[in-house]
Amino acid sequence: MRDFHIPGRSPVYATEGMCATSHPLAAKIAVDTLARGGNAVDAAIAGAVLLGLCEPQMTGLGGDCFVLLKSAGAEDVVALNGSGRAPAGASAAALREAGHATIPLRSVHSVTLPGAVDAFCTLSERYGALGIGDTLGPVIPYFERGVPVAPRVAFDWAASFDALQGGARSTYAVDGTAPGAGTRFALPGQAEVLRRIAAEGRDGFYAGEVAEDMVAALQAAGGTCTAEEFAGVASDWVEPISGSYRGLDLIEHPPNGQGATAILMANILANFDVAAMDPFGAERAHLEAEAAKLAYDARNRFIADPDHTARLDAMLSLDMAARLAGLIDPLRAMPSAAALTEAVHKDTIYITVIDRDRMAVSLIYSIFHAFGSGIASDKFGLLLHNRGAGFTLAEGHPNELAPGKRPMHTIIPGMLRENGQVTTPFGVMGGAYQSAGHARFVSNLRDFGMDPQTAIDAPRAFSDAGVMKVERGYSDAVRAELAEMGHDVRVPDEPIGGAQAIRIDASGYLEGASDPRKDGCALGY
Repeated sequence: MRDFHIPGRSPVYATEGMCATSHPLAAKIAVDTLARGGNAVDAAIAGAVLLGLCEPQMTGLGGDCFVLLKSAGAEDVVALNGSGRAPAGASAAALREAGHATIPLRSVHSVTLPGAVDAFCTLSERYGALGIGDTLGPVIPYFERGVPVAPRVAFDWAASFDALQGGARSTYAVDGTAPGAGTRFALPGQAEVLRRIAAEGRDGFYAGEVAEDMVAALQAAGGTCTAEEFAGVASDWVEPISGSYRGLDLIEHPPNGQGATAILMANILANFDVAAMDPFGAERAHLEAEAAKLAYDARNRFIADPDHTARLDAMLSLDMAARLAGLIDPLRAMPSAAALTEAVHKDTIYITVIDRDRMAVSLIYSIFHAFGSGIASDKFGLLLHNRGAGFTLAEGHPNELAPGKRPMHTIIPGMLRENGQVTTPFGVMGGAYQSAGHARFVSNLRDFGMDPQTAIDAPRAFSDAGVMKVERGYSDAVRAELAEMGHDVRVPDEPIGGAQAIRIDASGYLEGASDPRKDGCALGY
């Protein structure tokens, strides 16, 4: 239980259904969807789509998503890959010949086909109770009329506004600039797109005038995407992967997501007596930093499109984790993993919903960098993601850019299972941090007995690209000790990621947790 003398958040309890996500309006529309007869799938889709308006710098219809789902009355978990592929005209060789060492972040070359809308429609058709039209109906007026910009969103918007190009700048500006907190922001062009999806399903987005609008914008910027490629976008049902941390199963989405990295990092940590450490001390922060360096180095070499991922079995191997753990010096920082040639940034949203029948959805949905590629379609204002910047241009690498290929993704939904029962869908936002965030969340629960809200609130540190980012929640003494160990310690300008979770208590109630680093909340009924 938290100290009520100190500002913080209590867990949210409910019995019939619950949503936890990064914006209150999205949580509300999800719970409203449950209350009017929808199930967790319907509610998650409604909330996720609304987040494209409430947090447009993070996500939108021009992005990708991944889903883990536990059906009502069952404990099996299924996974849906809603990430898009590179167009047929994509060429790593051509970009290398043009002098590029990496894919330019805000260029048409960074745009892969958006997969989220197909995933939403696929998910709705197989598991939803309402149908995509009924699910989207209450969401559309928000896009038409607008919502007030939330404080964290305004902070991110101002920092990333310059990424917007051409028509995208006018669509995502208010009076020519980034809107401040409380300013009403609407996307009426996307309201029309949602009406078409509601009426026609996925064809309302991937065919006809809407697809033509996106193709025209991409081709005007020098891209090669065609209408036929948009029409052919398809999400895939795949088998989740999992690992065990002190008896708690960590269920992850398989590649091309980085979920295997979280499992490997947790397996490395399992070789140490983490529970004997100060949860907010330098010893644990150092250990996590070193485990992350090793796990991410493996990720950078192996994880790619499912058809190209190398040695997934090694990523999940306890023997490999033990060997890597043996490389950690408890008193000295090792050099960082080899520098990445692909972009691994941070902007995404996460939503989790559980309904009265205990169907559970863990869904993550992103346009990658803030405002994605910065390119938007002219008629409908559809902002296109830059997930293609997750490819590498290194010749022969498993994650090398190639036609029809999916890039390595940083976004990963998670679930926890204990004694055969799925107990906790959860997610951690924050790009590259997400795998480390998953491992830390599990360790906070298992090693230190924290409830989900306390585990999410806890201060974070992350060693990335040679810099160890340490949030202000750690003491100056801890930062000094880490620096003496050889870490390049910095206090980041922004908090490290965000997180959401819902736990199904054995007695039947739902316990929701929402990260104060974001604007959102857990809400139930």
